Amino acid sequence: MSALLDMKLLVLVLAILGICASQTKACTLPEESMMKKYKRWMIQYGHVYRTNAEKESRFKIFKENVELIKDFNDAVNQPYKLGINAFADLTNEEFRAARNGLKIPFCEPKITSFKYENVTAVPTTMDWRTKGAVTPIKDQGQCGSCWTFSTIAATEGITKLSTGNLISLSEQELVDCDRTRDDQGCEGGYMEDTFEFIVKKKKEKPKLASKEKIS
Repeated sequence: MSALLDMKLLVLVLAILGICASQTKACTLPEESMMKKYKRWMIQYGHVYRTNAEKESRFKIFKENVELIKDFNDAVNQPYKLGINAFADLTNEEFRAARNGLKIPFCEPKITSFKYENVTAVPTTMDWRTKGAVTPIKDQGQCGSCWTFSTIAATEGITKLSTGNLISLSEQELVDCDRTRDDQGCEGGYMEDTFEFIVKKKKEKPKLASKEKIS
């Protein structure tokens, strides 16, 4: 009888230990899985940290952002979905400081009149992607050149609508060449000045009927 009780007690202890071990593994797996996701993300976006301490602190932010994204996407009736991108290791404050750098011009913009002609029915919304007038997503990196990307995106779209051809134009050319008033490369600029630069350059160098030799 005593031996039977001892055997039952041993089985019970082993069962408890097994449950504890499985619970511990279940608790550690998400952390391990998140670290693997973090390492894949680092490779995908080319993120390299100077110290292990910085890597660990960024991992904590990354994990919080990934969990926030999952919670948002799991909620019902969301109008859109979130995804993990190159900024997943930044806090909201860091992202705003790095990306929301609009410069307010010192002078008043020129006011020009615009007349709507032959406009009858205008849709409530318009998704230009469905019209094939939007090029793939581009990344400005750490350069403060959002003014070139917004100008180029608008120019690409109007080129598609007017010619039927969607052409990916160069933001870098504007960063390098446009110094109209406050347009200053990676230090920022304005769409209005950039459109003026594009129009001016087209007038200075119109399309030629033949190839031109460049020396």
